[in-house]
Amino acid sequence: MNAGRPTRRSVLIAGAAATLLPQLPAPAFAARQAATNTGQPYASYWYPDSLPSGTPGTGITWNSLKTWTADADSDLAFNAAVVPLAARFTPTPANSTARSGQARVQSLVSFGPTSSNPSQGAATADYYALTHWSYLDELVFWGGSSGEGIILAPNAPIVDAAHRHGVPVLGNVFLPPVAYGGQLQWTRDLVQKDSAGHYPLAAQLVAVAAAYGFDGWFVNAETSGGNTALGTDMQGFVGELTSLAAAQGQRVTWYDAMTVNGTVSWQGALNTSNQAFFQAANDMFIDFRWSASTLAASGTKADGLGRSRYELWAGVDVESNGSSTSVSWDAMVPTTKAHITSIGFYRPEWTRNHLPASRTPGDFHAADDRFWTGRSLDPSKPDGTDPWRAPAVSVADRSTVGGALPFASVFNTGHGLRWYEDGVVTSDAPWNHLGLQDRLPSRRWVVWTAGTRPTVTFDFADAWRGGSSVLVSGVLDQPATVDVYGSQLPIGDDTVVDLTFRTDGDGDGDGGGGVNVELAVATAEPSAAGSTPPYTYLPVNSVNGVRAVTDVNGWQTVTVPLTGLSGTLHAIGVRLTAADTSGSTVYWRLGGIAVRDVNDTQPPDAPTNLRITDATGGDLRFAWEAVPGAVRQYTLHRLLPDGTRRFLGGTCQCAFFVGGLQAEQGESEARFELRATGELYTASAPVTVTYTW
Repeated sequence: MNAGRPTRRSVLIAGAAATLLPQLPAPAFAARQAATNTGQPYASYWYPDSLPSGTPGTGITWNSLKTWTADADSDLAFNAAVVPLAARFTPTPANSTARSGQARVQSLVSFGPTSSNPSQGAATADYYALTHWSYLDELVFWGGSSGEGIILAPNAPIVDAAHRHGVPVLGNVFLPPVAYGGQLQWTRDLVQKDSAGHYPLAAQLVAVAAAYGFDGWFVNAETSGGNTALGTDMQGFVGELTSLAAAQGQRVTWYDAMTVNGTVSWQGALNTSNQAFFQAANDMFIDFRWSASTLAASGTKADGLGRSRYELWAGVDVESNGSSTSVSWDAMVPTTKAHITSIGFYRPEWTRNHLPASRTPGDFHAADDRFWTGRSLDPSKPDGTDPWRAPAVSVADRSTVGGALPFASVFNTGHGLRWYEDGVVTSDAPWNHLGLQDRLPSRRWVVWTAGTRPTVTFDFADAWRGGSSVLVSGVLDQPATVDVYGSQLPIGDDTVVDLTFRTDGDGDGDGGGGVNVELAVATAEPSAAGSTPPYTYLPVNSVNGVRAVTDVNGWQTVTVPLTGLSGTLHAIGVRLTAADTSGSTVYWRLGGIAVRDVNDTQPPDAPTNLRITDATGGDLRFAWEAVPGAVRQYTLHRLLPDGTRRFLGGTCQCAFFVGGLQAEQGESEARFELRATGELYTASAPVTVTYTW
């Protein structure tokens, strides 16, 4: 991989940064902190201590981490994640080659520019809306540039979505190469010691992660020119950072760049040049120049140090070619023996970025499914001839659909072309906000059928709630069972499952083309990896009207009691049988699912103290007090003069920004309504606030 390194490095810096400056003059030590923010809040970024000389570019604010305090952080309410890290379990693997307890997967992802990266989503559906969380063990919020800032805290929506799926998220400490503006002073700033011999910026990093609600730091020291003394200081810094982080439930990953003598020399292995950093951290990302022999030696060395070899992420650079990248898979995840190391993907957002500017959410998810699931698009049936060994082939998927009831999902992926409520469009503006993403199916998409396999996708042309639904399309010449969730949910005497769905017949939306729908539930795991769950099939509806349904705006909702079942619900699916098996194409949408106690429909309490904390023209900042108890999210609507409600946005935080509002004709003041939404998508009573134009 050595030959490609200069090109990769230049792409790395430019892709992660909004502005890239040449070698900068000596740093200025006078702090230039941001003034109190009043408009659009953005994700935070800093320099360790000293700032560049000169003036930042348009839209860029230079901040010093050393002087940061939570109390003075005027955007903290918009940037602090609130969803706790969920516990995960591993269902019986979908195929016989996927393993648990061996190789893991880390992803280094640039979700946006370093500066001007909105805190809570934006008015576009064109976003890397990661959904295959079940194969990930760690997400790194990649980015940073010498001209903007080199320490990045992840956006709250990304952390909230990851935590909902049990994935920790790390911020990024990026000390750039000198060729791209890196200054060795910034490295010295990071590892400076106080009079007691401690590292104050290690404590600052831990404090930032605690205040922002994410899970630790990825440390990437690539500025050359150091010496053994600096290398020793860096070892001490990483050790103290890891110790302080552990006390807060955080973790630290070290990137294979700086060596123990302070120089930058990418090893492509765990060896004596970097093992001290590996020992000081929780794990290490091995640079891309590895070979089969260096990975084998690295795994053996980790074993000898009393560490897990799967704490080594072998770097796989997919930024340029994605699922067409040539990889020596057997050097990492062989199929005939134990895995050698874990996998570290660099820039898998290729699945979005390589597409043309006209890309749609559907285009992105098709490419992303190919990347994570493989060419077969069914993890239970891997394509053995596929040169891309997708994570689903090697790594067992995990789920967070466990614990106490209720559980619900409307299959919201965190972006969309419109916003739907009860099947009706309440905003026709495209949007993204990963914090609104549901707990999504962990294996996509497993279909059991003796006939032609239908296509299963997330679809954005219609939805029950949010921005997407699950679309099953194709010729159902035999019954087809679609696995929806692997779960560990308790079944009680009064447990029911709600399904919300719609049959679009031949795709013209007229509801024609009948489909018999059955709920598939399993109270035990499959007998072996790759086997069908031991489903019991319960009638939902049929063309003969076996079960009554509730019809709202063309969507049917059916409540199915789990009568006679007990224990634990291990798998949930749907079996579809076409009324006409002569070859006509069926379009069937699943818009929502809920597992609950029959009496569990109580909405959450209403929020309190809704207020506008700042307004400049049509740019408004809202804040309110958190609702006690479990709340899925808050939704903000504008009540229009004609009495209709327009969706403005949703968030998990207790603060929200809306920009670009204008007065409606004849309107002297705008009226806004805020609701709390529970796990079952029951909404609280609204609270209102007005804004005079």
